[in-house]
Amino acid sequence: MAAARPGHPSQWPVLAAVALGGVLGTLARYGATEVLPTRPGHYPWTVFGINALGCLLIGVLMAAVNEGPPPHRLVRPFLGIGVLGGFTTFSAYMADIRALLAEGAAATAAFYCLGSVLAGLAGVWLGTAATRALLRRAARGGNATPDDREDQEELPEGAQP
Repeated sequence: MAAARPGHPSQWPVLAAVALGGVLGTLARYGATEVLPTRPGHYPWTVFGINALGCLLIGVLMAAVNEGPPPHRLVRPFLGIGVLGGFTTFSAYMADIRALLAEGAAATAAFYCLGSVLAGLAGVWLGTAATRALLRRAARGGNATPDDREDQEELPEGAQP
């Protein structure tokens, strides 16, 4: 790697953050698959859950990084690329689908394929939406606005909240 140019920070700390995060995320995934292994021909719930959770967390992270207070420059590489990149696994997802097809479980493979994509999209959306709502509420000092109270019970006339 070339030396840092004047006015540009060195990339070595970024690479170290990604590497350390990747180790931690990979160890977490490995631990989950050891604790909750998938038997041949069965739905791969562990990898499904890992990928769905990873998508939810990447939605949280991206909303927090892009819309919250400016984080340290290593937060996104460490958590997003490193931890969540090491935790989630597209290759295991594909290997599980191939194994299910090889075992004659085509319907399970199709459900897993589509279900994983839908769960991932839902996770990213939910994580992003929830984090944005929390950031907006924090920016207002935690006070609910009339829009936030729409789903709450109406108080009797003249009552104070």
